[in-house]
Amino acid sequence: MRNIKISGFADEISPRLVDQIKAFQKLDLNYIDIRGVDGTSITNKTLEEVTEIKKHLNENNIKVACLGSPIGKIFITEPYKEHLELFKHTLEIAKVLDTKYVRIFSYYIPNQAYAKYRDEVIKRLECMVKLAEEQDIILLHENEKDIYGDSPERCVELFEYFQSPNFRAVFDFANFVQCGYNPLDAYPVIKPYLEYFHIKDALFSTKEVVAPGLGDGKVAEILTLALNEGYDGFFALEPHLGNFVGRNALELETNNMEEDNATDGYFNFLYALTQFKKIIDNI
Repeated sequence: MRNIKISGFADEISPRLVDQIKAFQKLDLNYIDIRGVDGTSITNKTLEEVTEIKKHLNENNIKVACLGSPIGKIFITEPYKEHLELFKHTLEIAKVLDTKYVRIFSYYIPNQAYAKYRDEVIKRLECMVKLAEEQDIILLHENEKDIYGDSPERCVELFEYFQSPNFRAVFDFANFVQCGYNPLDAYPVIKPYLEYFHIKDALFSTKEVVAPGLGDGKVAEILTLALNEGYDGFFALEPHLGNFVGRNALELETNNMEEDNATDGYFNFLYALTQFKKIIDNI
């Protein structure tokens, strides 16, 4: 297989850090997109707690590729001051974890009133981008469902507005599909700002998340283009193939999957990783 950098959201395997580490060692993965740790967001941890987490990761030869924060994943109408303080704390956590990447969002928009709330989105992001530039942190904007930047056009609008090396794109195949956009059309639009890939796939018909390459995300086609064009960044697996602790907090809508149908997180992750490697092997 090509020499590529694979990471992943280990909290989809287990909420417990010790189990996340064991699983990634078993999967031979040396990078993690850290998000949920022992049942709560990494951003809720104190710097002392994060220092201990970093120590455990170091002892097991696992590096943090990206901090998967919930920043910007609130409604634009919610108070900002407390959220801004959480963002500042998140930047401090990223420094302790020795990662230059922090994943963020561009706020849920009530009733799809994008034009109405555009200026407030820009205002909030502008403050965050400035702080990230001061701290030499790269904010990775994810095209999450129902936020301002959930369409290729509004993503590009944000990137063009800021024109900052500290505000870049995470390309999420499944999210584009679930929002009704063809990822193959979105890719050339996002490419000038592309920094990171989230590896998950979905179906247009049901919006169900499926393993990489088994949906309508055009994962193989886009990864072929990206690698042949010299992409050398991370590929972070975020399978979303079953329920896990923290899942409901991550989604506006409840998961359609019945609780007793959810399969073991490790095997979900292994399945997604295997499918992803098959795609890479064929490029």
